[in-house]
Amino acid sequence: MNTVLCVQDLCKRYPGFLLDHVSFSLAPHRIMGLIGKNGAGKSTTLKAMLNMVSPESGRVTVFHQDFYQQETACKARIGVVFGGMEFYPLKTLAAITAVTKRFYAHWDQAQYQRYLGYFGLDERKKFKELSNGMKVKYLLTLALSHHAELLILDEPTSGLDPVSREELLHLFRQIVEGEHCSILFSTHITSDLDKCADDITYLQKGKVLQSADKETFLRSFDHLRAPGDTMPLTLEEIMLRTERRTWDDEAAL
Repeated sequence: MNTVLCVQDLCKRYPGFLLDHVSFSLAPHRIMGLIGKNGAGKSTTLKAMLNMVSPESGRVTVFHQDFYQQETACKARIGVVFGGMEFYPLKTLAAITAVTKRFYAHWDQAQYQRYLGYFGLDERKKFKELSNGMKVKYLLTLALSHHAELLILDEPTSGLDPVSREELLHLFRQIVEGEHCSILFSTHITSDLDKCADDITYLQKGKVLQSADKETFLRSFDHLRAPGDTMPLTLEEIMLRTERRTWDDEAAL
């Protein structure tokens, strides 16, 4: 299988939490949603993949290169957006961009200007003056301005109003179809994935419960439907019923 990202048996231990042999892969020109309730390990998975926290074991391959051995080369071809990233709050966007673009050989200033206009961003503003939604849009602008072939996004639509969320989801589809890019993003807003995801990976308590294309993923949880229910379950319903069943099983022990 041709992949842009392959995660194999990724493990990271914290007191009271274990990221337990997480494995999944992302094919070219696809959008994968990484779902799970708070504390399931979504952000830890992304950070361990990117070596932002050191995994105990596992392998991550990006563009068929070992990420941990070729980290600099791999990072030049990806874009990363994490919620809560503050950069330099007292610096203007122009000053932050001037530093950031030095790290990318394929920086496209014209594309950067286009996304500034698209998102309505003012380079003269300081980073701290942006709303949470505008911060996400600025970070996406940076990620998209060096022709990244893979975007890794942690809760990119969190804090956005409904109109901005729709705008962003539409942009994701455009990017995948027109920019020859793939996207992996974590989210707790499962309705976003109903609209734009091709594949779903579901984490529960640090383990991958299921990872598949969206249609196969939804079918694999048919056993959770109530008797006589002919309507397919939504992602939100799957999460609610799975977590409730897990809680019931644990309470019965």
